[in-house]
Amino acid sequence: MSHGARVIRTGVSSGGPAAPPSATTASSTAGSDGELMDGAYFRSCAGMLKVAQMISLLIGFISVNSSPWVDYSAFSYFQIVTMCDLVMILFFYIIHIFRIYRKLTCVSWPLAEFLHYLIGTILLLIASIVAASRSYNLSGLVAGATFGFLATILCVLSIWSSYKVSCITQSTNASV
Repeated sequence: MSHGARVIRTGVSSGGPAAPPSATTASSTAGSDGELMDGAYFRSCAGMLKVAQMISLLIGFISVNSSPWVDYSAFSYFQIVTMCDLVMILFFYIIHIFRIYRKLTCVSWPLAEFLHYLIGTILLLIASIVAASRSYNLSGLVAGATFGFLATILCVLSIWSSYKVSCITQSTNASV
């Protein structure tokens, strides 16, 4: 009995045998492997959640950027966190839209996205608390902190949904 590394072929894209013609006609909602973009991801809950996160982060950044600052370090930290989080969410959105996760299998994309959301949400929560405490009732700063909290809630929803999917996927794969 050999305990060496095994290769599991999952489909045509990984070099496995071609699927029978009847299986190719019943395509999923995600589209075929030949398509460049995943059109179903635009309308999915995860895709719309990412778009809502990016919009709320952008509005929070613009609100803080266009307001007069009282405390430079607090609001520059808020701007850095919101822009870094926005860029990373856009990165993962593009990964899902163009199905790059199918080509780069050396990266555990669910784990990378989970860790990004976990770290980014904690930093965004800290930045929003600091921005709210240093806003001194200036409307733009209050709006920026409010959209920062909204983005934090949306990121928590993403963490919860990805963890829920990961647990369900692992439990079903363990019984097979």
